[in-house]
Amino acid sequence: MKAILINNDNKGAEKLYIGDAPKPKPAKDEVLVKIRAFGLNRMDILQREGQYPVPPGASHILGVEFAGTVEELGSGVNNWSVGDEVLGLATGGAYAEYIAIGTGFLLPKPSGMPWEVAAGIMENYITAYQALVTIAKIKEGDNVLIHTGASGVGTAALQIAKSFHAKRIFTTASSEEKLGFLHKLIGDNELLHTINYKKEDFEKHIMDATNKYGVDVLVDFVGQSHWNKNLGSLARDGRMVMLGLLSGLDVEKTSLGPILFKRLQITGSTLRSRSPEYQMNLVQNFGKDVFPHIVEQAFGNQGNGKRDAIQVVMHAVYSMEDIVKAHQDMESDASVGKIVVTVPTE
Repeated sequence: MKAILINNDNKGAEKLYIGDAPKPKPAKDEVLVKIRAFGLNRMDILQREGQYPVPPGASHILGVEFAGTVEELGSGVNNWSVGDEVLGLATGGAYAEYIAIGTGFLLPKPSGMPWEVAAGIMENYITAYQALVTIAKIKEGDNVLIHTGASGVGTAALQIAKSFHAKRIFTTASSEEKLGFLHKLIGDNELLHTINYKKEDFEKHIMDATNKYGVDVLVDFVGQSHWNKNLGSLARDGRMVMLGLLSGLDVEKTSLGPILFKRLQITGSTLRSRSPEYQMNLVQNFGKDVFPHIVEQAFGNQGNGKRDAIQVVMHAVYSMEDIVKAHQDMESDASVGKIVVTVPTE
């Protein structure tokens, strides 16, 4: 089969090329999926550069989310049929024409949903779902802060927080253009508070808006530069989930006092390193709790104004032959929403 491979003599996006790889064979409890499109994620850049460890047993081919058609069934599979349209979450191997995947990692693709939209759902929305629902246990009436709101996971998290009836949602981004887009996405200026973190102190904004209460749930991808203000922004018994360390790992001057005195819960999480059993359970729970709302939005009715309707935000769609351009686009940090790559059907 054709797959996106890596030239290890080159550190840039140009090291990616289309080459030949063995076509996988489904195990007893797996299906073989012919991939129609796959999504790009930040971890793909890190793995391309040799900075992201591949989980034991995972494919060294890039890619953790895809959409396609079931082409072959493992001997123990009886809940899927050849020809079924699916979207899936993988630990690797999605930058290819075919992937063998356990059935617990799959959800059925609605017939009216475009392949490109289906391929851009799993990683972002399940990561956001895990952070907000599984770990932070968001509940109705919570104040929520989502950093990097214009990112793929950020747009997913904002909409999930809205669908779970948060009281106030705060989000940060680096430009007025991105913040303006987020207001259009959420569509409720009383619910959403946008903060340009380059121009405004997000901790002060939050404490002023909440009468010094703070936020109950905080999702952070930034790390070092936001650490102290994150602790200051959290309410008593606040829950913070750390999904990234974009600004660095080390915090030189900080106080542990807020963690103790405000009884804060701080959890770090990376989805790809979780056990297969955990990930399959997460996929299926997501399929029940959130995916139906995305399905409704994907048919183009804009959710009919419903608070729980969720839109898949797309930035660009590339062909497999343009994988270098797709990675360069992702590295530019200019995107708002998902970058997806289509796979030729012939």
